[in-house]
Amino acid sequence: MNSLTGKVALITGCTGGIGKATARSLARLGCSIAIHYNSASHELVTALCEELRAFGVKAEAFQADLSDYDGARKLHREVVEKMGNPDVLFNNAGIMGKFLGLEGSIYDITPELFERTWRTNTGTHFLLTQLCLPHMEEKKFGRIIFNSSVAAGTGGGVGPHYASSKSAMHGLLHWIAARYAKDGITCNAVAPALIEGTNMLSDNHAIDTLKHRIPVGRLGRAEEIAAVVELFVTNAYLTNKIIVADGGMVPSAF
Repeated sequence: MNSLTGKVALITGCTGGIGKATARSLARLGCSIAIHYNSASHELVTALCEELRAFGVKAEAFQADLSDYDGARKLHREVVEKMGNPDVLFNNAGIMGKFLGLEGSIYDITPELFERTWRTNTGTHFLLTQLCLPHMEEKKFGRIIFNSSVAAGTGGGVGPHYASSKSAMHGLLHWIAARYAKDGITCNAVAPALIEGTNMLSDNHAIDTLKHRIPVGRLGRAEEIAAVVELFVTNAYLTNKIIVADGGMVPSAF
């Protein structure tokens, strides 16, 4: 599949590094982009819309708080009203919550923070997937991608709230992929390590410590993750998979 002309992709967290890189990648293939954002500036959102439209595709921006289920419902409703039903859903938005580090204490994570992290990273994306599936079933075409993390398989350095919210995606995608493959719908995940420009970590010392564990010796680039998402979108035979893009931190898929 070398063209996505006429398809609509909803990318949550589209104004972040991975979201923007993926939007550019899919727009180059002719896919119209529904840009989700929460707190990005008007100038940034407007500039991204204009950049994507230069590829000759439609691009519209939609604000929604995905820490709330009503925010997910609002986002889906507004995208459908303005652009039509999404054919591609990249569940990319997320929060880190509190950064514990490798020597942190589990007692610093309250149940409220744990639940909010899960709801933002996984719960509302489950709901968005649920809302997008009927159209995909009807059209016999759909691409659902989750942005997970290497932390889902290793525990990572952020904390149990973040790692477990990401690993929850894996069970979810495995069930969806097996259930809907016969309907022309694929479901996969990319699991990055630290990626430049994502603003997930502001502690330079913590970044240097974690970067030390990456065999290639550097952080990943947003475009490298977007390339994996593009592969998932354009390959109809690739489903039920988690591609770990981590610079060689783990030797095989988890």
